[in-house]
Amino acid sequence: MKRIKLMQVAAVAGVLFLAGCTNHVTQADKFSGFLGDYSGLKEVKTAGGSPVLRWIDPSFKKANYSYIKYEPIKFYPEPQPTEQISKETLQGVLDYANSRMKPALAERLPLTDHAGPRTLIFKGAITGVNTSAEGLQFYEVIPVALVIAGTETATGHRTRDTEVYFEGELIDSATGKPVIKVVRKGFGKQVSNDTQKVTANDLKTVVDSLANDTRLFNE
Repeated sequence: MKRIKLMQVAAVAGVLFLAGCTNHVTQADKFSGFLGDYSGLKEVKTAGGSPVLRWIDPSFKKANYSYIKYEPIKFYPEPQPTEQISKETLQGVLDYANSRMKPALAERLPLTDHAGPRTLIFKGAITGVNTSAEGLQFYEVIPVALVIAGTETATGHRTRDTEVYFEGELIDSATGKPVIKVVRKGFGKQVSNDTQKVTANDLKTVVDSLANDTRLFNE
């Protein structure tokens, strides 16, 4: 009986550990500084169901704007390639992001080359591309399996998530002040360990989700 109770306690502890393994929104320590001010961000669900951090100026009305000036998405800060994520992969993700986001925004408002009246300026940045140990699955909460899973993580043999961090804002060209800010973390395809090369194709689903939510955004 005592052993059963110990197992139950261990299982509950494992479930609590599981709950904190994978954060689906960007944590404050991952803010890049691209937006400058992160106050007021709140966790919400996008039209596609993805959790993001977002702030919207209470006075914002889409009807007040007729154009969007698109500034190409960039890296911020400049990323350093690794053995797992090459320079080619990083550039491929950036190029794909611009190829998908520009037409997505054009579906919301006509694009313009200059910041005239009734214009929103889009600025965006990929602020991180990395891999991290996959969150424990429920069946691994059994105490012995929990220990084994931890050992696999430490030795680099555990399945890893691929992650892309994005920060973006829409700025009123007349006032120079942001009216919408978004901080987002997306997951691409998983890789089998910390040595498997990550390709741009592995991360395209993150960009596709971002572009789709841009099209569907209704505020």
